[in-house]
Amino acid sequence: MWTANIRPYAKLNAVEYLYPKYTGLELDMTQPHPYGHLIEHVQDAIVEFALVDGKPIVRDVNAAFVDIFGFQAGDIEDEPLNEWIVPEWLAAEADRFDRQTATGEINYQRVKRETATGLREFLYRGIPYGPEHGDADVDGFAVYTDITELNRQRYRLEVLNRILRHNLRNEANLIVGHTTRLLAQLPEQDDDAVAAAATVEQAAAKLERLAHEAGEIESLLSAGRLVDEVDCVPLAYAVVREHRQQSPRARIEVDLPDRMVVRGDRHLQSAIHSLVDNAVEHNPSAEPFVRVSVTALEPGWAAVRVDDDGPAIPRAERDVITGDLEATQTHHGSGLGLWLVKWAAERYGGELSFGETADGNRVTIRLPTP
Repeated sequence: MWTANIRPYAKLNAVEYLYPKYTGLELDMTQPHPYGHLIEHVQDAIVEFALVDGKPIVRDVNAAFVDIFGFQAGDIEDEPLNEWIVPEWLAAEADRFDRQTATGEINYQRVKRETATGLREFLYRGIPYGPEHGDADVDGFAVYTDITELNRQRYRLEVLNRILRHNLRNEANLIVGHTTRLLAQLPEQDDDAVAAAATVEQAAAKLERLAHEAGEIESLLSAGRLVDEVDCVPLAYAVVREHRQQSPRARIEVDLPDRMVVRGDRHLQSAIHSLVDNAVEHNPSAEPFVRVSVTALEPGWAAVRVDDDGPAIPRAERDVITGDLEATQTHHGSGLGLWLVKWAAERYGGELSFGETADGNRVTIRLPTP
């Protein structure tokens, strides 16, 4: 049994555990407390501090802080936090955060902080806690998520993507232009030369399409977290009209309702375009068949489906896209189109799946509805 001011350690809530002095509790510490276990094993660096004369003084750090910053807990405890981890030229920024903490305001900012091995980038959250924010000290937490490698990798990929995409498009356009001139000058009876030039022209067109898909993916992945709602039926009709003009040999049918609002944005049209494009381009038939349909599923979900009568999509390519097989030099998919579809579906809270029909393939984008 315990009275109002004597509580078993394991029965405390998070605030009572971390700040018993503000609650007036006397602790029965015969049992371990779950919040201490949680904080100690969180992978983000966490500092518990007290504001003394407006400066954060370290009261405790978790194991992740020691691993990431490289400072031993015994060395930094009861020391001014800023003097250990804030570079001199960022002192004004840290002072601003401290003033906000003193007023009870939560800080949320990308910052650079000094570690034992140099500067690193962090997502910083300063979370104050105290009884009444006035003359009394304000205790709180500083949580640091290391985003150094993530930011560096993203920036490198952006640079590589833009350079490669720009060069691919330029070189592909150059090849197409010269190949067209070459085809016009070749004698028609030289079948081998004409076939070789046509093959080069097709390869250049694929490179150009690859560059376009890479640009769509970059735009998709760099978009904000907010996703709109969109009527996918007009998007599907626009894709079908475009492919009927570009591929008159293909027989493209539709099975579309009057309206179907789903979570999505303009990239959904690009995703549908990629599915139809794959269905036409990878079908050697003289008259490829494609059907685009939109169907309501169970409450809260809808499906955009593209059926075809072409060769089965290779199992290895399907497994790489769905994540059942790791992408390697030998298994990585034949292009970026299906990756665009997959990442668009995931951005909207849906998924991409593969199936089969009696005649060929069925690729489905499952999407949430409002």
